[in-house]
Amino acid sequence: MTNLTDKYKASGAMTFVGIATAAMIGLSGCDATMPTMGGSSGNTVTGAAGGETAENANTALENCDETLGTLAVVEDQTAPWWATYRSRYPTLGTTVPVLRMMIQQSNCFVVVERGRAMNNMMQERALMQSGEMRQGSNFGKGQMVAADYTMNPSIQFSAKGTGGLGGIVGGLFGSTAGALAGGLKSNEAATTLLLVDNRSGVQVSSSVGNAKNFDYNLFGGLFGGSAFGGAGAFSKTPEGKVVTAAFADSYNQMVKALRNYKAQSVKGGLGKGGRLKVGD
Repeated sequence: MTNLTDKYKASGAMTFVGIATAAMIGLSGCDATMPTMGGSSGNTVTGAAGGETAENANTALENCDETLGTLAVVEDQTAPWWATYRSRYPTLGTTVPVLRMMIQQSNCFVVVERGRAMNNMMQERALMQSGEMRQGSNFGKGQMVAADYTMNPSIQFSAKGTGGLGGIVGGLFGSTAGALAGGLKSNEAATTLLLVDNRSGVQVSSSVGNAKNFDYNLFGGLFGGSAFGGAGAFSKTPEGKVVTAAFADSYNQMVKALRNYKAQSVKGGLGKGGRLKVGD
């Protein structure tokens, strides 16, 4: 029985090594699986937007036949999640640009500028008022569009390099197969979007999304990181793709809820004391 078990482990390990090696050769060009939004078949955000039209947009991104209003995206960089995000992924920048693109691609909102480019907009108006601009430049008052809503993004959870299979496979098939499987790691992210009505200050929608992908570190796991360019030479897909896919999932969830939107109401009116009365 012992001999048969040993033979099974040996043959199983060799089979696993062969399959894993072949798979890694095929995957070495792309380094990792594409992130998946919330378990759907979609991947991440891509393409472009121009007005109400979109080019090469992800087909998994929700779309609206009717635009719901104007919207500004404001990222709170004083919040605790931002400091954690920046320390964990120092090469990644603000989440706003990709959010703005997916929102415009969806045609659910018209995006207005309320970020750093606002300084340039005001600079052009100051130049107009100073008399330095040519006649007919048309930067007069009353042309800017109001933002009906503000969207506030945040990252709830983001982790890379979790969930290795080395221990499980190593126990079944031996250390060689375990080393191979040890190079299979998952990247995960969960994100939140809040939508606030700017005139009333009422939150009209909120959503949470998630995404996950797998990195491959075949040679780093097998050779201790000393060969083929060191540990992770073939492994790390940019973490931003996972975060982006999680935000896309959050946005899809929000759009689905807004399609059936019904305003909350309170007897007596909003902000008029509420229904939870307290004693004297």
